[in-house]
Amino acid sequence: MIVTPARKVSGTRDDPSKRKLTMKSRMDYASIAPEGAKAMSALENYIKRSGLEPALLDLVKTRASQINGCAYCLDMHTKEARARGETEQRLYALAAWRETPFFTARERAALAWTEAVTCVAETHIPDEGYAPAREHFTEKELADLTLAMISINGWNRLAVAFRKAPGTYQPESK
Repeated sequence: MIVTPARKVSGTRDDPSKRKLTMKSRMDYASIAPEGAKAMSALENYIKRSGLEPALLDLVKTRASQINGCAYCLDMHTKEARARGETEQRLYALAAWRETPFFTARERAALAWTEAVTCVAETHIPDEGYAPAREHFTEKELADLTLAMISINGWNRLAVAFRKAPGTYQPESK
């Protein structure tokens, strides 16, 4: 990421809140490859109609985006979650979900599955990761949840690769 901190003035303390950061996008992939973006959007639309709870999808999208270091998607999905009524407490604690009492057993199974699928090269998704997911999700729900992870991991990779700048996304008004 091209991040340019403001020039430090000699004799002043470096205050992170006063740093001016800039990030230049590499390209607008949606305008360069509109059919690819359309295909990604079609998958996203399927997931929205899948019957999985929107709040659950917000959590898994945010968690995958945390793992992948995607600032644009974190900005987007935390704003969407908040617009749907998600609490700041749960969003702040999401990276440490195992250490908190804030998430249901179903959400915990989804978050564990999210981590296993997102980090597939490291985890190879062992049976110990699959069993809790199957305990809380039907086969159709788990297939749809996995498609949601495929989608968010794809969006994360596009946004990170082409440096889509965070901060401009606003959720649709209800």
